[in-house]
Amino acid sequence: AHAQVGGPFNWAHRRAACAWGALAKVMAARAVVNAAFYGGLGLAGLGAVSGCLYDVDGGERAVIFDRFQGVLENVRGEGTHLLIPFLQEAIIMDVRARPRIIHSKTGTKDLQMVNLSLRVLSRPAEEQLPRVYKELGTDFDDRVLPSVGNEILKATVALYNAEELLSKRATISAQIRDTMTARAKNFGLILDDVSITHLTFGKEFAKAIENKQVAQQEAERQTFVVMQAEQEKKAAVIRAEGEAEAARLISQAIAESGDGLIELRRIDAAKEVASTLAKSRNVTYLPNSKGGSGLLLGVSGN
Repeated sequence: AHAQVGGPFNWAHRRAACAWGALAKVMAARAVVNAAFYGGLGLAGLGAVSGCLYDVDGGERAVIFDRFQGVLENVRGEGTHLLIPFLQEAIIMDVRARPRIIHSKTGTKDLQMVNLSLRVLSRPAEEQLPRVYKELGTDFDDRVLPSVGNEILKATVALYNAEELLSKRATISAQIRDTMTARAKNFGLILDDVSITHLTFGKEFAKAIENKQVAQQEAERQTFVVMQAEQEKKAAVIRAEGEAEAARLISQAIAESGDGLIELRRIDAAKEVASTLAKSRNVTYLPNSKGGSGLLLGVSGN
């Protein structure tokens, strides 16, 4: 009786629950599809926007390459800029000064070999970046500076001899700097500083300089010896003249006053000898009672 009364109602309830469950699944699936569709559109839009933007950092500049017009003349500065995707490309170029050492071995005017090292600080001119990129590329300093630097070094050093390279180093460095600055300007480069950092000669020239210095030192020593001998000669002459003058004065005094001066000198000498012998323990003085001269005895063990 219960199955007959409640059976139709129970089956209707189950059918309604199944219908509501299927509808919920359909709505959830539609929500997932919509989310995926609109999310894909958002990502695609974000990718398109990011493809239209590019950044230029500090110390850099951007040159734009257009597929229809080529390299554009406008140079982009620091910041964020727009471009047309797939049609334009931004080439980032460094405009900060970069150091470079150029080594060269060349001959001087007097045919002496010398090794030179030149330090160069270079950067591209911002207004000429499109021409620099078209003609030289991004490695412009590698293409220009080594060849130009070696050529100018060889041409300038050949105008001076070896000694002038040392005595006129500042002048030669200024001449090299002016010549290189003018040559680099033709390629759109600016040189902030050019200076000679290293300069050495060959072994033969270094040996010749060493021998010359030794010879100069020996000549100076001989000059000093000659001067010393002359001074000693003058001193001996002055000393002899003094002794002669002293002898003359003594002779004059003796002639005028008799033997008193000689006797006085003899007494002084005797006192000095007696004082010296009195301090010695190996010498004994024996006086003569008859008024004669005394006797000195040596009593040493030998």
